[in-house]
Amino acid sequence: MRRGKGNGKKENKKKINIAAALVLAIFTFLSISGHWFANLNLTLQDAVYQRENSVDSSIKIIAIDEKTLDALGQFETWTREPYAELIEILDGGEYAPRVIGFDILLVNEKGDEDQLFVDACEKYSNIVMAGNLVFSTKIETTDGVSRVNALHIDMVEEPFGELSDVVSMGFANTVQDSTDNAVRYTLLEVEGYQSFASAVVQMAQGGDAEAENPADYMPTDENGGIYIDYTAEPGSYEILSLIDVLEGNIPAAAFEDSIVLVGAYAAGMGDSYPVPVTAGAQMYGVEIQANIVQGLLEQRSLVYAGTYANAAVCAAIVFLFTLLACAMPVWGSALAAVLIVAAQHLLSLRLDERGLVINMITLPLAVLAVLVWSIVSKYAAEALHRRKIMGAFQKYVAPQVVEEIAKNQDYQLKLGGEKRHIAVLFVDIRGFTPLSEALQPEEVVEILNEYLGLVTDAIFKNGGTLDKFIGDAAMAVFNAPFDSDDYIYKAVCAARDIAAGSEWIAATFQERFGKKVSYGIGVNCGYAVVGNIGSEFRMDYTAIGDTVNTAARLEANAKAGQILISEAVYELLKNRLDVTEVGEIPLKGKSQGVMVYSLNKVCAGAGGKQ
Repeated sequence: MRRGKGNGKKENKKKINIAAALVLAIFTFLSISGHWFANLNLTLQDAVYQRENSVDSSIKIIAIDEKTLDALGQFETWTREPYAELIEILDGGEYAPRVIGFDILLVNEKGDEDQLFVDACEKYSNIVMAGNLVFSTKIETTDGVSRVNALHIDMVEEPFGELSDVVSMGFANTVQDSTDNAVRYTLLEVEGYQSFASAVVQMAQGGDAEAENPADYMPTDENGGIYIDYTAEPGSYEILSLIDVLEGNIPAAAFEDSIVLVGAYAAGMGDSYPVPVTAGAQMYGVEIQANIVQGLLEQRSLVYAGTYANAAVCAAIVFLFTLLACAMPVWGSALAAVLIVAAQHLLSLRLDERGLVINMITLPLAVLAVLVWSIVSKYAAEALHRRKIMGAFQKYVAPQVVEEIAKNQDYQLKLGGEKRHIAVLFVDIRGFTPLSEALQPEEVVEILNEYLGLVTDAIFKNGGTLDKFIGDAAMAVFNAPFDSDDYIYKAVCAARDIAAGSEWIAATFQERFGKKVSYGIGVNCGYAVVGNIGSEFRMDYTAIGDTVNTAARLEANAKAGQILISEAVYELLKNRLDVTEVGEIPLKGKSQGVMVYSLNKVCAGAGGKQ
């Protein structure tokens, strides 16, 4: 009896440690995804990612500074004549700059002098003007799916009148961080509108249709933006007073082949912001644009690695480290903690070289918290882990796959996925909706279970993984989670078996209910991300990507009783299939059509590992 009680206590201790690991992992996930410790994290990120680079001497700032305001009067009273004169000085001789960018909003017409500026801009082809996008948050619905769009464009403030027709335009919106108002982020493109800095760079690199928009080659986030990789502190670029240029105190030759940015550089003009490269000081908007321009020219940018992906990875590390630390002596846990924190720092430096930003504060804090847990039985934890894996997989994979998982001691059930080449099968019952409307609920369930039972048997028989049931439809993947020989052929064979079994079921239903029920099947192959999606408490093993979407579109386009396969499947199995060419058909969600074949029968033949 005593031994039994001891085992019960050990089991309880293991459960407590696992519960602690889950709590700490959830804490880590929520703190990253919820942006807890934001100020402290930003401080660390700024210290690591914002390091000085060499200033590009070809980027010059013509400043509307206090000296200029003293000479020309308050900015609000200016006509556009000084701008026209500036363009003639810079572009009118033999030392023209590559581009002149006006980081000034000239939206309203002011008078007759406006035409002088328009004529000067029309005369030369290297002028970029700043515009402004007015955003609002709206709920938008596409393909039946609603999402919140925080960047809905309500209005575009463009250069006035004819000016907008003779210059390039880019929006110069400033995005300030909600935590400390610092400018760390900028949008490169929104709904076809490019940013001011992007337009300047495109102009500097050629300015014609062949010049590539930086938004097309720079890595951006889902909103089309980047985190700014600042070059240097405020005042580092060559800054020249506008009045000195207008009065001839600076020769035009100084601007030859340069990128010239014209903008506010006086305290009273309200265009200065905190920046992460310096504490306490602010940077004028035109110099922020200069930093963005240089970053785009050098293809330097920072993109957040993905809040939820970052959170999931850190949560997984904390969860695993908690279990490891509980089974190790204190010194071993402390050493492991130091190694994890050091590894994260080294990783952040490597990611910085690739332009990726990760959360830096949460993992060290979570690792410190993990150190309070020091004892756990490794073998019991592994047994619980194995039972969790078996329970998750036995409902949707073939029995032979479950057996393989049981044998594979290294397999881990965790969030995340891997890129694998797979075959994907979608099947949907045709005519089920009118049939279900005419029958009793019990009869509907009976029919559905019989049909989906056939589908399941066919998938498992051919070594596939039943991904999910979607109402009266089903999805299956082949060659996941483990490698399978001849998996594309097996996917087609599964489709054939479903079709064969469906003939008998259709005849039965016709006889019993007087209703015709058929099927539509789509099969595709290619690379997809396969793995567990969801949370530590509830996850689904599934595949995502264009390969899966195309298979679903094939099934949607299949007629009743038809099996459609993609060209990728046909090319790999064409010597083993009898098909009818359907031709290239448009698929929803794809810009180009896909060549499709209708399967007639599967021919016998030896197969191998694709």
